[in-house]
Amino acid sequence: MGVVAAELAFRLRPPISLAGVARIAVVGAGMGGMAAAARLRVQGHDVTVLEQGTTYGGKLARYERDGFVFDTGPSLFTLPAVYRDLFLKTGSALEDAVDLQLLDTAFGYRFGDGSTLEVPGVDPGRIARAMGDQLGGTAADDWRALMARAGEVWRITRGPFLQSPLEGAGTLMRLATDPREVRAVAPFTSLRSLGRKHLKDQRQVALLDRYATYQGSDPRKAPAALMTVPYVEQTFGAWHLGGGVATLADALAARCAERGVTIRMSVDVSRVLTNDSGVTGVQLADGEFIDADIVVANCDATHLYAHMVDDARGRKPLRRASRATPSLAGFVLLLAVRGRTEGLQHHNVWFPQDYDAEFDAVFGGRPVADPTIYVCAPDDPRMRPDADHESWFVLVNAPRNGPVDWDSLRESYADHILEVMARRGFDVRDRVLWHEIRTPADLERSARAPGGSIYGTSSNGTRAAFLRPANVSPIPGLYLVGGSAHPGGGLPLVGISAEIVAEAVGRS
Repeated sequence: MGVVAAELAFRLRPPISLAGVARIAVVGAGMGGMAAAARLRVQGHDVTVLEQGTTYGGKLARYERDGFVFDTGPSLFTLPAVYRDLFLKTGSALEDAVDLQLLDTAFGYRFGDGSTLEVPGVDPGRIARAMGDQLGGTAADDWRALMARAGEVWRITRGPFLQSPLEGAGTLMRLATDPREVRAVAPFTSLRSLGRKHLKDQRQVALLDRYATYQGSDPRKAPAALMTVPYVEQTFGAWHLGGGVATLADALAARCAERGVTIRMSVDVSRVLTNDSGVTGVQLADGEFIDADIVVANCDATHLYAHMVDDARGRKPLRRASRATPSLAGFVLLLAVRGRTEGLQHHNVWFPQDYDAEFDAVFGGRPVADPTIYVCAPDDPRMRPDADHESWFVLVNAPRNGPVDWDSLRESYADHILEVMARRGFDVRDRVLWHEIRTPADLERSARAPGGSIYGTSSNGTRAAFLRPANVSPIPGLYLVGGSAHPGGGLPLVGISAEIVAEAVGRS
């Protein structure tokens, strides 16, 4: 009941209806693009999604081989209220489309000193008690107090920052009218500084630091407001989707088809066409022109403004985005593992002894010698050939392609990661049947993400949120959706960005 009540408190606004019908071209069939397409279609518009790849979902993807199934993008589902709202307002319930499973144990942590922590999947109070039982000292009270503050920051920032179009620093100024709210949000405090203020146990500080990477950021520079990320995860639950999180992309593509959205695959949009009045359509790489009253760009915002828009009105957001620090990238191993592994949870995070060295390397353009290792190994019969095998998705933070030549390092760095895992107590080298490697260079090519940055720009710095491209472009009729635009990356925020776009179109 606690999760349900919390989700009811997060209910999103009702849909906006339109009098006129617009021809809308959505560039990209990622989750943001499809979510926006479904919402716009139920408003009555003629919506066509144009995807340069051969499948939908964008970074929410899967890989299948020999009965092993891997989520190759997001592997954790949080804040399902966003997608419950989307599915209810475009047809039947989310639970009718996917197998939504609340995890009892969300994460297994192993720290640099060899100690461990198992974190329940929902309820901040229960999680605080688990921390107290396993870490000792004041860990329970400290975490409980931090999450209470995070809940207050969530209440303050949810509407003006996340669920509304960002209006520059003026959004922050509106908050500044209440000194108590300013103190709670602590806009000039980093997540690391906040953690050290509230948490006496350095293992908890490292755990909190980890949440900065959910936005591709350095906890020493990311804003303290990111304390809301663990609050949301622990209040609304950590979820798995049976068969993998990528089944959400299947369900959303099916919903678009049910509503009459046209999705064209292997269609490469090269230009967004404009005139003095605004958007007129798009041009494909093969020369085809498609007329459109509105274009919704579900592609990297920097790529859009730098390479797809030849309009002076796009220069300002490009300059603003160029001042932001690009987000970190990721190096991925997909391991088909024989046998079962003792002590392995659904989600696993194994920290190094020197966490700061990792961020120094990533944002300094160097591969991490001793990285934090994340392993997702779902106990899901639909994601392995039988009960005696495991599908491991292994991710480490990595610098972008360019400063590092990932094509030349892919095999040697993969071997290095397996060696580090062995030193951390999980040596699976003699049990790996086969492996696949995904580098930042691969993501750059497949998703046109500059340098393989997972989230576009990071949240490093006080002004980072205001440098992220807005959903409503300065060019009339051009809108931005997805992880590189406001409010940021991750499935919940991408879903919220789609709602913002649909409502903005409804008001235009």
